[in-house]
Parts: sequence; structure tokens; C-alpha cells
Amino acid sequence: MQIEDLRIFIAVVKAGSFTAAAEQLLLSKQYVSRRMAALEASLNARLLMRNTRRLSVTEAGQRFAGHAQRILDDIHEAEQAVSGGQQTLNGSLRISMPMSFGMSYLSPLLAQFLQQHPAVQLQTELADRYVDVIGEGFDMAIRIGTLADSTLIARRLGELKRVICASPAYLQRTSPPRSPDDLRSHACLRYGREGQTGWELCVQGKSKLFEVRGPVISNNGEMLRDAAVAGMGLVLLPEFIVAPALARGALVTLLDDFWPAPLGLYAVYPQHRQRSEINRQFLTFLEAELKNSLQ
Repeated sequence: MQIEDLRIFIAVVKAGSFTAAAEQLLLSKQYVSRRMAALEASLNARLLMRNTRRLSVTEAGQRFAGHAQRILDDIHEAEQAVSGGQQTLNGSLRISMPMSFGMSYLSPLLAQFLQQHPAVQLQTELADRYVDVIGEGFDMAIRIGTLADSTLIARRLGELKRVICASPAYLQRTSPPRSPDDLRSHACLRYGREGQTGWELCVQGKSKLFEVRGPVISNNGEMLRDAAVAGMGLVLLPEFIVAPALARGALVTLLDDFWPAPLGLYAVYPQHRQRSEINRQFLTFLEAELKNSLQ
């Protein structure tokens, strides 16, 4: 396997055809085809599916593309370091982030970062799941909550306040909870893994877990918020998800004296990316912007 083959493979994946990649690289289509066949032979894996009409990337090819792009980025950074440093930030950055937080907070920040660094190629995945950062080829993931033990490097970006709330319509049908013990008699809309264990609230300065039950468990906060607005029960969510509904009176907060602990907000990334200039500058930018917006 040659470095040139990695460059050609990434060009083919991005261009979507041997012909377009060959034109971009000023190579012949036949040469590109031969190099891709040699690459697949050296890996003993099918990376590209070819037919007369179109070219598609296999699942193995998609995984390999993430690793290949990181290798090329590392080579580029090494070349720039030897030549005296780069003036223009250049390369790719692939990030995973939670759906709601990504849309509410990170979407405008990503656009701002790209305006400052137009040569950076950004790829994002918004999903409420824990991705395998290394195995799926991500350069970084934004995570909320308690981090599991791993070999990833973690940097704390801030914390997110949480609130318990319900709709006025729901509260008209039942007595509002006066203490966390009252939660047992209420329909509680539960988020992800926390929905399996209960809600952890602060009682007399100490954290205590309270069992809750209800009709809905979801890994998406906006879905739970909408269910609460519809009067289906109480919900415990980060404040930024329910803030618009609270402002217009569609939801009201409850048990304010028994606040749940805030959630930690982290960026995690593989150890081999800690020297990446793109990672470093993006983290510095993110920390500065979130410091202001999360206050």
C-alpha cells in the first residue's frame, strides 16, 4: 500500500467516479483504476463497487476512508511542521455530536469556525448514540453526561443545567409533586439509559436516586419535551431543550428545591489526534464560544 494510493482513493470517494477523480488529479482513468485494484488487493478487501452506471463505496471502504483521511492529514501536518508551520489551517475534521445540542448550540459555531478556516473540510454526524470514535473513524465526539472509562482523551467544555417540568394541562389533572418521593405517583417521561434507573436529585445537599415510571422512554430530548408539552407527564431534561416551552408557558418547572445535578459537557478524541492542529484550534475555539453561551 502506497501513500499515493490513499490520496487517489480519497479523491475517488469524494468525486464519486474514477473519471472525475482522474481529472482532478491530472491522471489517466486507467491509472486510477489500476491503483485502486492494487489497493484492494493489498488489503484483501472490496472498497469500491463498480458498474456501468455508477460507483459506490462499500461499508469496508467507508471505514477505510476515515482512517486514510486521518493518515493523509497527519502527513500534511508533519510536512507543515518541518517546513516551518502552516499559515492556513487545512485538512478534515469528522465530529459526532448529540442531536439536540448540536442543532441548538453547535450548528452556528461550526459555521463560524468554517468561515474563519475555509480550507477545512468538516463532516458531522448528529445522533443520540455513543459512537465508537476510533472504530468509526471520528476525529472527535461531543458527549453529555458521565463518561465511560476509555482510552480517549476528554476535555471538559462546561456543564448543562437540568430541570423537571410538566405542562399546565397535566398539572390540572393531578396534584403537582411536592417532594421527590411524590414522583412514584406520576407519569415520568424518561431519557435513554437514565430512564432505566431513575432520576438522581439533590436532597439536603446529597444526591439521591428516585425510582420513576412512565409511558415513554426515548433517547431524544426533543421528543420527550414534545410529549411533556402534550400533557403526557413530567420530564427531566437539560434546560436548553425546554427553554422555549418554558418561556411561552407550555411547560412549568417543578421541584426546584431538589435540583438535579448538571450534566458535564465534554469533547473526547483519540490519543493519536491530540497533536492535530485542526483538533487543537477547534477545541480552543469551542471552549471560548461555549464559555459565553452556556453561562
